[in-house]
Amino acid sequence: MNQQPARETSVEQIRALGGLEFLRRIVRGELPQAPISATLNFRLASAEPGVVVFRGTPLRAFYNPMEAVHGGFSATLLDSALACAIVSTLEPGYASTTLEIKINFVRPITDETGEVAAEGRIIHPGKRIATSEAKLTDSGGKLLAHGTTTCMIMKM
Repeated sequence: MNQQPARETSVEQIRALGGLEFLRRIVRGELPQAPISATLNFRLASAEPGVVVFRGTPLRAFYNPMEAVHGGFSATLLDSALACAIVSTLEPGYASTTLEIKINFVRPITDETGEVAAEGRIIHPGKRIATSEAKLTDSGGKLLAHGTTTCMIMKM
C-alpha cells in the first residue's frame, strides 16, 4: 500500500469541513490516512455521499493461531467503512461515534486472498442517530464478511 507521510489533521480542519469533503481530501492525499491504515495495510479508496470504499491486502503477519487472518482485520475494515459511510453525510462541525456494531464472518481470509474491499452504505442518516451497512469482498466479488452499525451524531 502507498501510505501517506505521517502528518496530523487538526480538530479545526475537521470541524471546518463537511464529512464528505474531509474524506475526499484523504482519498486525494491532501490529508493523511488514519494511522491504523499503515498498521493493517489498508486505505480509504473512495468517498461519495453515503458510500465509501476501503481497500486492503491481508498479510501473513495478521494470522491467528488457526492459520488464517485474524477477524480483527475484517472487523477494522468493516468498522471503518460503516462509520465513514455515516461521516460522508455529516455537515461541517459534526462528528459521529459508534454505539453498536454487528459483524458476520462468512469465509476465512488468508495472505493468498489478495486485495479486499469494504464498501459501506448509509441506511438511515438521522440527525442524532445514523445506521449503515457494509460488505467485505475479495477481488472476484466473493463475500467474506458483512456488518451493520449504529452511530451517534454530535456537534464537535
